[in-house]
Amino acid sequence: MHVPAVRSDRTRPRRSAPAWLTHALRPRRAPVPRTAMVRGALGAGPLLGAGIALGQPGPGVLAALGAMLAGVNDRPGTRRKGLVHIGLPAAAGSLGLLLGAAVADTTGRWAAVPVLFLVGWVSGALSARGAVWSAGALQMLVATTIGMGMPLAGPAWLKALCFLSGAGWLVLLRLLLRAPRSPGATRWSGEREAVAAVFDALADALGALGGPGAASARRALVAAQQQADEALRLMRLLPWPHRSGGAAHALAERFGSGVALCEASIALLWEGRPVPDAVAEGPRRLAAAVRSGGPAGTLPGPPPDTVERLAFDRAVLEAAVVFDRTTAGADAPQDPGPGSSRATGPRSGLRPGLFTSAGREYGLRVALCVSVTAAVALLLHEDHWYWLPATAAFLVKPDMGPLFSRVVNRFAGTVAGVLAFVALMAAPGGLGAPVTVVAAVVVAGALVPLSTRHFAFQTAVITVLVLSFVHTAGDTEAAASRLLETFLACVIVLLVGHLPLVADPRVRVGHRFAVTLRCTERYLRHVLDTPDPAAGGRRRGDARDRQRDDVPDGLPRDDARGLALRGAAYRALAEARAAAETVAAELPGPFGGRRHDWSAVTVAAELVVDAATACALRVENGVPRPSSGEAERVTTALSVLADALEDGHRTARPAPGPGPRDCRSLRDVMTQLHGIHRLTAEGAAEPAAAGSVARP
Repeated sequence: MHVPAVRSDRTRPRRSAPAWLTHALRPRRAPVPRTAMVRGALGAGPLLGAGIALGQPGPGVLAALGAMLAGVNDRPGTRRKGLVHIGLPAAAGSLGLLLGAAVADTTGRWAAVPVLFLVGWVSGALSARGAVWSAGALQMLVATTIGMGMPLAGPAWLKALCFLSGAGWLVLLRLLLRAPRSPGATRWSGEREAVAAVFDALADALGALGGPGAASARRALVAAQQQADEALRLMRLLPWPHRSGGAAHALAERFGSGVALCEASIALLWEGRPVPDAVAEGPRRLAAAVRSGGPAGTLPGPPPDTVERLAFDRAVLEAAVVFDRTTAGADAPQDPGPGSSRATGPRSGLRPGLFTSAGREYGLRVALCVSVTAAVALLLHEDHWYWLPATAAFLVKPDMGPLFSRVVNRFAGTVAGVLAFVALMAAPGGLGAPVTVVAAVVVAGALVPLSTRHFAFQTAVITVLVLSFVHTAGDTEAAASRLLETFLACVIVLLVGHLPLVADPRVRVGHRFAVTLRCTERYLRHVLDTPDPAAGGRRRGDARDRQRDDVPDGLPRDDARGLALRGAAYRALAEARAAAETVAAELPGPFGGRRHDWSAVTVAAELVVDAATACALRVENGVPRPSSGEAERVTTALSVLADALEDGHRTARPAPGPGPRDCRSLRDVMTQLHGIHRLTAEGAAEPAAAGSVARP
C-alpha cells in the first residue's frame, strides 16, 4: 500500500517570507555556555595583557589571536572531543601562519594572490570532508592571510609558535576548567552522558511512532548515536588522563546494545505502528542505568507479531543481558584494546575529498573569492590589506550556511562591532590606555562562546577583538576603513559566489546524495551477500575484505562491518540533508533551485536508507533471502542513480529499472529510488508538481 506524500504547497503558509530572507534573521537556540565563557575571558585577554606588560605587543597579539580562534571552536562535548575540535584547527592555523609569514618575508607583496588562490582551493576542498576538517581549513586560510598581510616583527617560525601557544593556552583551560559535575559523576561522565542521550533519543523516537514527528525523532536518534560513537572512539584514541579499563569497556558494551536497539527501532519506524507506552519508556531506564552504572531492571518489549517487532523484542532482551553483565561492581572483562565498541568499524571510504566534483566546486569558489579580494585589497592598501580576503574567507565557506544570509549578517555585525569599538575609543581614557584594551578583549572573549547563536552577533564580537589586536599592533586607523572593506568583500563574494561555473547546487547537493546512495549500496551488498565491485568483486566473507576493514576484535566481523556501513549511510544522509537545507535558503539562482525540490529528495533518500535498514533486519530475522539476481538489480539501480547525481545530470543515465516482484524488502528500496529519480530527472517540473514520494 502506497500513501502519497502531502504536497509542499498544502503544508506551508500562503504568505510566508522566503527562506533566503528569514534565514538571516533566525537565531540558534542553545543553553548559555557559562564555563566556556569563563575560559574565553581567561583566554585572549590575559595573553594580550602579558605581551603588553613585557613590552612585546606583537607576540602578545599573535598569542591572543590563536586563543580567540580556538575559542570559536570551544563547543560543548567531552574533554577529548574538545582537544580534537580545538587542537587540530589550531595546528592548521599555525601552519597557515608559518606559510603566510614565510611568503611575506621572501617574496613580493603580489605573490599573495596566487598563494591565496592555491591555499583557498585546498581550504575549500577540505571543507567537504567534515566539521573538524572545515574548521581547520578555515583557520589555515585566515592565518595564511594574516601572516602575509599583518606587519609584525619577528621570524616566521616565532609567529607560528606564538599563535600555537595561544591556542594551547585555551586547550589547557579546557582541561582545567570544566562544567560542574553532577553528584556521583565519574571520570567518564562526558562519555556516559553521550551514551545515555542515545537511549533518551530512542525513547523519544519510540514515543513518536505512527505520528507526524516520527521522522524528526529518528533524525535526532541518529544524530545522538553518531555523537556517542565519536565520543567513544576518542575515549579509546585519547585515554589520557586515565587508562581505559573495565568501566570503559562496560560503557562501550552498553552502547553496542543501544546501537542494536536503534537499528530495530528504525525498522519499527518503517512499519509505522505505535508501540505501548511502557515499551516506549523502557529506554529511559537504560539511560538512567548508563548514568548511574547500575542495572536497568525489567524492560518490556512489544508483542512479537511481526518480524520488525520480534527483532526489537530480541534486541531488548540482549540489552537487558548486557546491562546486567556490565553493572558497576560486577566482574566486567578488562578492555581488550582499541576497537572494542560494537558501533565502531570502518569509516566511510566514500567521503568527499579534494578531487571529487563537490571538492572542486567548493575549492574553486573559495579560491576565486579570496584571490580576487586580495588583488583588490592590494590595489587599495600598501599595508594592512588582509581584512578583505580574511572577510571573504569567512563569507564564502559554503558549509557555514546560505551565502546571502552570511553576507547580510557579516555586514550588520561588522557595523555593530566598529561602532562599539569607536564608542570605546571615545570613552574617557579611550583605547589608548592598555588596561582598557585588555578589558575590552576580556569581555569580548567571554562573549565568543555565546555569540555562536547568531552569525551577526559573532561577527560583532570578533570585530571588536580584531580591531583591538590591530590597534595594539600599531594600526590606529583600522576602524575607519573596515566598513568599506567589508562592503567590498560582501559584493565580491556575492558576485563570484553566484557565477554559473561555481554555484550549481546540483553539484553541491547532488554529490551528497550520491555518497548516501553509494553507502547504502555497500550496506545492502553486505547484507545480501552480493559481490562489491568497489572491493574487486569480493563477497563480505572474503579474507582480504576482512583484513582491509578496521572492525572490532570482540565481535563477529560481519556484524561489526554491517553496523559500520549502516552508520556511514546515515552520516552521509545527515550531510546531504544539511546541504539541501542550505541550498533551499540561497537566493534563487540560474541552476535548478526552482526545478528540483531538494527537500523532497531528502525525504526520499531518508526512506531509501530506512528501507535498506528494514530489509537488513528482515533478512537477519528469518525472512527468505532474495535471489542474487533480485539483489543485483536493486544494488545496480542504487549505483546508477548515484552516478547520475554525481555527474550533475550532465550526462544521460538510465532510470532504475523495475524492482523485484517477490521480495517485499527490496521492493521498498526500489520504490523510493523511483521517487528520487522522478524528483531529480532532467526537466523535472516545479517542486509542487514534482510528484509524490511513495511510502509503503
